[in-house]
Amino acid sequence: MVTLIYKISCRLLSIIARILFRWHTEGQENLPKQGPVIVCANHGSIWDPPIIGGSLPRQIHFMAKHELFNIPLVGLWLRSVGAFPVKRGTADLGSFRQALKLLKEGRVVGIFPEGTRNRGGELLPANAGAAYLAITSGAPVVPVAISCSYRLFSRAIIKIGEPIDVQQYRQNRRRRGGDSANIANEVIMGRIKALLASSKGEVKGG
Repeated sequence: MVTLIYKISCRLLSIIARILFRWHTEGQENLPKQGPVIVCANHGSIWDPPIIGGSLPRQIHFMAKHELFNIPLVGLWLRSVGAFPVKRGTADLGSFRQALKLLKEGRVVGIFPEGTRNRGGELLPANAGAAYLAITSGAPVVPVAISCSYRLFSRAIIKIGEPIDVQQYRQNRRRRGGDSANIANEVIMGRIKALLASSKGEVKGG
């Protein structure tokens, strides 16, 4: 269920984003229509959440850095659209429990595994929190790649990949020197990287 405030916010912000960037989305059909889902995307700009929210039909409950929730009005608005805080650089059990609760309710949780905005274009090393959440909850992971320079009127390509079932990685707790969550994380980030690579020609061509 998409709340009214989320719907209005996504509509307004996506209209602004579409004016600022020439925005094209592919693969919306890859998002399951119901049930728990974890959306994992690369992160290059503060525009990423509204761009993803405007690209997908279901409400996405984004993890956002906890500092934002301390800003008057901003924190109130973030909570009203279903976002919840996470303390970066730590094992934040509170945010993990909140994400798990949302998934148990059959909702969509949005995570940027890189943990911070990446302005260089190449993916930053990602933590395995999203993979561990997927393994724990049983929710599929939908990879999303956003290709955009974020320069005014530049072309933006959003590609939504097919869902990834990471449950198979629970079977092998030790392989290639890493545990199951780290292995699943490599798969998730590898899929995002592949989606980004397939978008480069389209962005340049636009």
